[in-house]
Amino acid sequence: MKFICDTERCIDCNGCVTACKNEHETPWGVNRRRVVTINDGIPGERSVSVACMHCTDAPCLAVCPTNCIYHTEDGIVLHSKDQCIGCGYCSYACPFGAPQFPETGLFNHRGKMDKCTFCAGGPEPDTSEAEFKKYGRNRIAEGKLPACAEMCGTKALLGGEANQIADIYRQRVETRGYGPELWGWKIAYGRPKRGGEIQAKGDHPRENLIPNAAQNDTGRFPQ
Repeated sequence: MKFICDTERCIDCNGCVTACKNEHETPWGVNRRRVVTINDGIPGERSVSVACMHCTDAPCLAVCPTNCIYHTEDGIVLHSKDQCIGCGYCSYACPFGAPQFPETGLFNHRGKMDKCTFCAGGPEPDTSEAEFKKYGRNRIAEGKLPACAEMCGTKALLGGEANQIADIYRQRVETRGYGPELWGWKIAYGRPKRGGEIQAKGDHPRENLIPNAAQNDTGRFPQ
């Protein structure tokens, strides 16, 4: 289970942030999801919705001294607040800034770590009151998608089974007229497509891409 955010579609509406906050009633000072804008106000501006990416080789899991962070059978990275000691190692290790601590108002006191759960709750019994109080709503147990992905008006944010959302994103990129020429494309998506070749393909140049940039030149690496 993974998230993918399509920066060509994200419009910085913060609907995903609001949906997450409302669904889980997170404590003051904690936003499990946030929207980051790059090149704000200049040509090439892009926004991307960021939360826990539920890494296959999660660095937060590797550094946790109490082993309170774990993988579920679906590959979702969850944590046990009963085991958390608030050391902060996970927050330093995570490249996405996902683990956070609520602002309690006490000097040098952070309490238990809080993070995106992919709307899958925690170690408590599914859909129980205790689970909701600690981790928020367990939408996965209810057979639903994460609230942020379901609320996204432009479908920029996709959440679900990794291979399925990767297929959707690959088709979007190829329809826009580029794909294999992007740096790293063969590594990420270079495998046979299920169901045959994609029919809708663009063959026009991308006007918003910088000529001879690393991402458009397969022979060059980014600086």
